[in-house]
Amino acid sequence: MRARKELGQHFLVDENLLGVIGRLADLEPGDVVLEVGPGLGVLTRYLADRVCVVHAIELDRALEEPLREVLGGHDNVRLAFGDALALDVDSLEPRPSKLVANLPYNIATPLVVESIERAPSLERWCVMVQREVADRFFAAPRTKAYGAVSVLVQLHARRVGFHPVPPTVFRPRPRVESALVAFVRVDGPSFGLVRPVVEAAFAHRRKTLANSLALTGTASRARAEEALRAIGRQPGARAEELPPREFVSLAEALR
Repeated sequence: MRARKELGQHFLVDENLLGVIGRLADLEPGDVVLEVGPGLGVLTRYLADRVCVVHAIELDRALEEPLREVLGGHDNVRLAFGDALALDVDSLEPRPSKLVANLPYNIATPLVVESIERAPSLERWCVMVQREVADRFFAAPRTKAYGAVSVLVQLHARRVGFHPVPPTVFRPRPRVESALVAFVRVDGPSFGLVRPVVEAAFAHRRKTLANSLALTGTASRARAEEALRAIGRQPGARAEELPPREFVSLAEALR
């Protein structure tokens, strides 16, 4: 099978990495796991041998025949074809509590954010992504990697594992490093409250936070500066200066 570049496919072929995934995912026999992008089924088969149910969601219909062949005899795999970004995870039965996947590069960031927001049954993630994406999820304020995704993920999750992955474990080999990152859900603020403010704040990184909010129509510059003063920040503060929790305070002040 040839990987489709437009789908961000890089098939996992080195089974030596599976043990690391199993450890970071903290797999247990009673787990119900969601896997996005099963590819050639290497990880899917490993999961099916260790958990109760695997919901495997694949977009590429050309992979159906090889996947069904590889997964033959694994009655606990629920293979479905479609866009994972449009998937209603709550409609899956039984509902998954973990997302374990080698994510296609082109959907990794939005899928993680959307799954945190829209799939409350998920409690643990163990995902393979580009190294720069993994770093971005838990980047610190005032760093180049810190952005809207960092804030949204860190407000709702805590990192519990990280493992760098070389290009040699994939076919075709990507031109970038990858990483396994594991995190668990924590109690966080309403996405509806913070997400519009966070995304607007980082929409124009070269501008001040107040100007960025004004340019996106989220709040007038005067109102944004007033809210910044209310949380103890200068009116000229930039988005990358605020740690995640301060965005909650800012959103509440703007409300």
